Amino acid sequence: MTKYIKYIFSATIIILLGTACNKWLTVKPQDGLIRDDYWQTKEQFEAAVVGCYSSLLNGNLVTDLFAWGEIRADMVTSTLRTPDDAVNMMQDNILPSNSFTDWSAIYKVINNCNTVLQYGPDVISRDATLTDSLQNNYLAEAHALRGLMYFYLLRTFGEVPLQLTAVSTDAEVQQLEKSSKQDVYNLVMSDFKFAEQYAVRSFGNNDKNKGRITKYAVFAMEADAYLWQDKYDSCVIACDSVINSGRYSLVPGTTQTGWFNDLYYTGNSPEGIFEFQFDAQALNPFYNMFISSSNQYVASTDYLSQNIYGLDQTGLEADIRGNNGSYVGTNGVILKYAGTNAGEDYTLRTSDESYAHWIVYRYADVLLMKAEALCFVNRGQEALDLIKLVRDRGQAIDLTEKAPDPSATDDIAKYVLDERAREFSFEGKRWFDLLRYAKRNNYQNLNELSSAAIVNAPANMVQTILNKYKDVNSLYLPINADELLADKKLVQNPFYTN
Repeated sequence: MTKYIKYIFSATIIILLGTACNKWLTVKPQDGLIRDDYWQTKEQFEAAVVGCYSSLLNGNLVTDLFAWGEIRADMVTSTLRTPDDAVNMMQDNILPSNSFTDWSAIYKVINNCNTVLQYGPDVISRDATLTDSLQNNYLAEAHALRGLMYFYLLRTFGEVPLQLTAVSTDAEVQQLEKSSKQDVYNLVMSDFKFAEQYAVRSFGNNDKNKGRITKYAVFAMEADAYLWQDKYDSCVIACDSVINSGRYSLVPGTTQTGWFNDLYYTGNSPEGIFEFQFDAQALNPFYNMFISSSNQYVASTDYLSQNIYGLDQTGLEADIRGNNGSYVGTNGVILKYAGTNAGEDYTLRTSDESYAHWIVYRYADVLLMKAEALCFVNRGQEALDLIKLVRDRGQAIDLTEKAPDPSATDDIAKYVLDERAREFSFEGKRWFDLLRYAKRNNYQNLNELSSAAIVNAPANMVQTILNKYKDVNSLYLPINADELLADKKLVQNPFYTN
């Protein structure tokens, strides 16, 4: 790849803590290890796999995932302390020099996975206690994580280089051309299919089941990727593999505080399928992003109350996912990552409590992905039933309820999009949901994405943004300028070449 994915190998070990939180992941680099001498035992193999998960906790990675999935859309706005590069993304004034075009954090994870995939199979000839089954379990985790990282890159940049071998020295850095979107999809699905075959169903520990790749996490990833490829029957099958397992359920929405505490404050709830396991030893970057006096992002409160969650003028109804649930209406604090509890008496995390999980997939996501797919295979009533299930849990208000005809595919698809906005606000999904909805049928619904993109734009920038979006290549980010200098085979993405 480039100089940005140079990898100095370090092992990480698992510590099974006997504490109440029972966290399984602690990052402890072991310096001085020579890579070829390292791969001797199954314990070292597993430690290297855990190292792939450790790299997910890089603050730059989740900062990018939040930015890529949220700030070009309609739910997040800036403060006086928002970095210029983030403001420029919000206003779609994105240049190759913008720091959010730097994909190095995600390629670091990919390179860690490549290292496991390249060197892990050598262990079985050196450790007689390593079985073929256990080896494939470990490889499945690396394949799934690599596929997930490339899936993020695909949706964000479009065509990207496929680095499939481990890099540990400057001499191993390759000059690579971009691969087509279809080739990237093919790699993603190949990785997921290997993982589907060999990933474990359970690790026998709740924190591991939520923080490491299980077969059900792979099914959720596959369902998402199938949706993006308009393979709706396959998406339904993947979703059903999660639903019919009986291992997941919606966190009750009986009270706003109970729903918030289980799903966001404590984490690893019955609803969680795959979550990045931040904890007191591995803090996330969200304190500075959302909580401190120098917070960089706040919720678009007026827009959310009027256009997303709805405002019941009688005061008798309130969506628990809205005000004082996902965000605070009076000041825009994004409570999902900032709060220790929800409701009018909400309190915020301190800097040493900034370990809210980054939830990649949860059960509500599977239900709504299935609903989205069902409406395109003439099973509209089933889709509406799933939407209702999610709405009922969230105590969605009557004002946001729709009653499309079960045969009205486009109307149900829009209903799913709207419900996903309410359910997954600030979870890094909004821009991707809008883009997937917009691009269907040769960008038939581009206006929906364009309308969202201008919500927080200055009046003098609105027409410029709308004009840009007429070229759909502008919906993907440019390749970072430093990457182009480092890799002479890379060609800038369309729209950004002039």
